[in-house]
Amino acid sequence: MKNRQLFPGIVLIGFGAYFFLEQSGIELLKKYYTWPTLLLIVGIAFLCQGYLTRDHDSILPGTILTGLGTHFHIAEKVQSWPPDTGTFMGFIALGFLLRYQKTGTGLFHGLLFLAVAIMLIFTDKVRALFGQAGDSMALIWKFWPAILLAIGAWLVFAKRR
Repeated sequence: MKNRQLFPGIVLIGFGAYFFLEQSGIELLKKYYTWPTLLLIVGIAFLCQGYLTRDHDSILPGTILTGLGTHFHIAEKVQSWPPDTGTFMGFIALGFLLRYQKTGTGLFHGLLFLAVAIMLIFTDKVRALFGQAGDSMALIWKFWPAILLAIGAWLVFAKRR
């Protein structure tokens, strides 16, 4: 049984706590009164909806929003944190894989996004790995956006069995 009131309830509690703490003027928390914190609140609400009410379709947006909120808080503070695009793809991959764990669907998509995330985060290391095949790898690297477009178009427009 799905409780459709859990998500808005958690969002209202989270936003209420956010605005209450913001108005209280606690100096220690001042750096968290930003939009990434709001992303975290909404993401956590989606995750609670997904796991507590077994509405597993909420796991994907919950993971993405929680991941983005966390990313934007951490990116400024940790110099070794990976770049934006690869990290974003990684959160999408994690969302698909967590949803797959509960529903049994989305494994291919999760692994696809994970491969793209690894390529984006470790670009230099991927190029070094294929050092001897440098010319062919450079050609693939030049056209990889077109490859992503083709895979995406296939996923959208291919007829399902």
